[in-house]
Amino acid sequence: MTVLIVGGSGFLGAELVRQSVAAGHTTAATFATRPGSARAVAWHALDLRNPVSVDAVVAEVSPRIIVNASSGKADWKVTAEGPIRLAMAAANSGSRMIHVSSDAVFSGTHPNYDECCLPDPITPYGAAKAAAETGVLLVHPEAVVARTSLIIGDGQSEHERAIHGLAAGTRAGVLFTDDIRCPVHFADLASALLELASGNAAGIAHLGGNEALSRHELGILIARRDGLDDSKLPTGLRADSTLPGALDVRLDSRATQRTLRTTLRGAHQFLAPAT
Repeated sequence: MTVLIVGGSGFLGAELVRQSVAAGHTTAATFATRPGSARAVAWHALDLRNPVSVDAVVAEVSPRIIVNASSGKADWKVTAEGPIRLAMAAANSGSRMIHVSSDAVFSGTHPNYDECCLPDPITPYGAAKAAAETGVLLVHPEAVVARTSLIIGDGQSEHERAIHGLAAGTRAGVLFTDDIRCPVHFADLASALLELASGNAAGIAHLGGNEALSRHELGILIARRDGLDDSKLPTGLRADSTLPGALDVRLDSRATQRTLRTTLRGAHQFLAPAT
């Protein structure tokens, strides 16, 4: 089986590549600026803004499965339009598609968000992600749109690097105590995405960790795991800041979790200090 990981040189994409290769799949991956370091992988430059580029890569790879883990942030042409072009190419080639979306499609005005909740974004990034969801499922109804939350790794994620900088006093900023998310470990997330890819589910899936935490609570767990002084982590309220975005977005992933063998652990589990 041939798997194409779009955004394979990124944080989540690299883990998807690693797990796909480990599972014995013929694996291809794309990059926007430079290829990743994984061996036994066919790397392809891809510009999601260019329909010709998208069609050419899909035609050359001829994948059974496409997992889109690309990130264009608030760039509408990449984040909103790019996945739709990719879904059209996947549908035309008969490829199964898994599109990674975000809890940023929600405003935080609901107590929790399950797979039936409709997007109500309040940021440009959230709006781009919501548009991509609608377009992907319109042109490729058999696709899966998998929403996730803060993605944490084994020291490599942006959030973990920020905690180290804040604890060392080399980075400005605060950790919000009123900004709630459901962090997920990148290995759990990659495993769940590939499991969804190997099945026949379609539509919306939620892949957040099974525990809701503030960014400050998450920072404390990271600091303690890494032997840092968590008392040095500065706190603040997102509600008092000028930073746009939702406050409390609790991604309810229980319905999707019941269909999976992969366990989407909570942060207290995957950030527990080694014993």
